[in-house]
Amino acid sequence: MWSVLQILLIIATTDAFTTSIFGKKCFRSNVNCKMNINYNTNKYVDYDTQNSFIDNKVRHPTIIQGGDTLRTWSFKSPHVEQVQVKLTSEGRPLDSDIEIWQGPDNVPCKMRVYIENGAYRPFYAVFRTPRAPNTIAIRNIGAIEFPLIADVKSSNVVNPSELCLSSFSPIQGGALRTYAFNPFVESSQIMLKTDGRPLNARIELLQGPNNNKIVIELYIDDGFEKPFFCILNTPDTGNVIRIVNTSPIEFPLIASVTPNSMNRDTMDPIMG
Repeated sequence: MWSVLQILLIIATTDAFTTSIFGKKCFRSNVNCKMNINYNTNKYVDYDTQNSFIDNKVRHPTIIQGGDTLRTWSFKSPHVEQVQVKLTSEGRPLDSDIEIWQGPDNVPCKMRVYIENGAYRPFYAVFRTPRAPNTIAIRNIGAIEFPLIADVKSSNVVNPSELCLSSFSPIQGGALRTYAFNPFVESSQIMLKTDGRPLNARIELLQGPNNNKIVIELYIDDGFEKPFFCILNTPDTGNVIRIVNTSPIEFPLIASVTPNSMNRDTMDPIMG
């Protein structure tokens, strides 16, 4: 006859073995997901691709005066895993620093955004904010005569389209890649991510030789858990988006640049 103690020991050993096997399967699945860079299976990147178009209205405007003025938005709820930031102006240049604060002296994401005309080309970006609390800090580093308008929200967030999620191409460290658009492309989606390494990049919107309309300098400590997604307006003709991987060669990234909205009725004729 088996004693009660022996039966309990056998059950405990079986449960421990089953848990170990299950843990190994989960670990292998996560590793394969990370190495294959399967965007849709990342638990922190569950974007709704149906909501992929921008809303030009500023729902909750906050004016940030120039001269190094700082404004912050705090999100303490652990259910807030992504935040949308919109920056615009009344037609003047826009120059700002955006940071995510996560605990004391911990800045997992920061960027500098320069726009020649904030009203004509507003800036939309979505930041991943896993593990609360998180704080979005926006500093207007432009002159005091150049205020900007910020809108930060965690609901009805703009998300990438299915085309954007399936159009990644690698950019090695120190390399660059350019994307030219037809005149009827009014806005473009940009997504950058890595396999878990830090992400350092510069995004430029050019219109003509050495004519920068938008410049974004970006740093993220983990490009897999917190990929970068933004939408840039590309009106008129001759728009080219240039992405430079400013990291060393050991830190590649993958980028996707696709059209967001198009208007064929406003396409200007090209004279040959």
